[in-house]
Amino acid sequence: MLQYELFAGDSLPPKLEGFLKSGALIGSAIGQLLFGYLGDAFGRKAIYGKELLTVIFGTILCLSTPTGILSPSNSLIYLASFRIIVGIGIGGDIPMSSSITADRTEPWKRGTVLAYIVSMQGWGSLVGSLVTIVVLAAYKHAIHDNGEINKLDAVWRITMGLSLVPAFATVYQRLTLPEPPLHSAARRRCFDRVDLSLNGTSATRELQSEAEEKLQTDINVSMADVPKPAHIREFLEYLSEGGHWKHLVGTCLCWFLTNIAFYGVNLNQNFVLEQIGFQGTTGTPWQKLFKIATGSLIITVLGFIPGYYFTIFTVHRLGRKWIQVQGALMTALFTAILAAKFHSLGTVAFIVCFSFLQFFFNFGTNMTSYIIPAELFPSRYRASAQGLSAASGRCGAIFSSLFFNQLSKSVGTPVILWIFFAVSLLAVVVTLIFLPETKDRDADAVFEKEMQAKAGYVGSSRAGSRTSAS
Repeated sequence: MLQYELFAGDSLPPKLEGFLKSGALIGSAIGQLLFGYLGDAFGRKAIYGKELLTVIFGTILCLSTPTGILSPSNSLIYLASFRIIVGIGIGGDIPMSSSITADRTEPWKRGTVLAYIVSMQGWGSLVGSLVTIVVLAAYKHAIHDNGEINKLDAVWRITMGLSLVPAFATVYQRLTLPEPPLHSAARRRCFDRVDLSLNGTSATRELQSEAEEKLQTDINVSMADVPKPAHIREFLEYLSEGGHWKHLVGTCLCWFLTNIAFYGVNLNQNFVLEQIGFQGTTGTPWQKLFKIATGSLIITVLGFIPGYYFTIFTVHRLGRKWIQVQGALMTALFTAILAAKFHSLGTVAFIVCFSFLQFFFNFGTNMTSYIIPAELFPSRYRASAQGLSAASGRCGAIFSSLFFNQLSKSVGTPVILWIFFAVSLLAVVVTLIFLPETKDRDADAVFEKEMQAKAGYVGSSRAGSRTSAS
């Protein structure tokens, strides 16, 4: 819309277009790292809801873009800059929402509930396309019949502004959500374990009993009463033991590789819209925009949403690792078909192949890359690990948004699709080498056993030292 309003229908300046596309992604990566750390260090209740307030604040700033005062280029810079703030809030939601959900859900149903949360992306995309179509239809007479292109300014502001409705509707619930008991207990235990390791085995059982009693009576204590440790140091120590670093490398790499292909396709849908006849290259500006919005709606409905629900219904039966591996393999297969037959596939065949590609993105790595970190790491470090993994994924998305659109103009879309084919196969290798199956995994129970074993080892070593000295 901005190209018609600000640049009389010409394409947006390439560098500014890249900044506009990647601004929210850059902010998202920052938000994932920031809120992931804060959610573990200060507790879920203290932080949850602040990410949504950030989204609301950033969206209002975006809506305030003074296109009538600033030059077209400066208007884009203004808008893209505040999209970074929106991105920080959106990014912060990933580690916070996934951690709170995992903290409040039993291991046997955790994957299904997390999958439901991810599926909201599909519904958000669907509703966004529908809202755009409805608002454009409302302005058809002014824009299409009367040629009032300046009315597009109202269209994009209304479309963006309506996103504030669900935000305001849920912000109170987020801000008042109580601290998950599991995370309160996990934080208390970490502080008590410091005492356990320092006092040796003779006091271990007594201190453990005291810690358990304290947890039962103080489980709903204000997080202001819980001491704040050097969380980064504690997290790094956790990663250095028990091969946990390998798991984090696996989740980060898989999300990075997934988003290279996923966002490479979905941020640059022009080639898809062109193949299915919805590119919007002919007609009035209104007709072009309406056709593109309709094409985006078709893409969402065909493969996007069905893939989400296949994962929801099968994630507990099939397991996360199996879904991730088969999803990456099938993504590679359909990417290869599109790359090899890009110029010869008919419209129907192209739509079928692309729909299956979208289906296996979501009945595959786009879902499981979100689910696995939330189940793999204990509550004490869950948000940090999820934030790091998600930020790695956003780096893949940023890479795609900045480079593949321009690269495709010089080497052609089929070459880009072959790159996505290789990336998908690499995701299979990383999954098989670095990641375990997380179905029914109780990461907190695993962590508890590791800490008990560590405390026992420290205690027995010190007891042995005292015996030798005497």
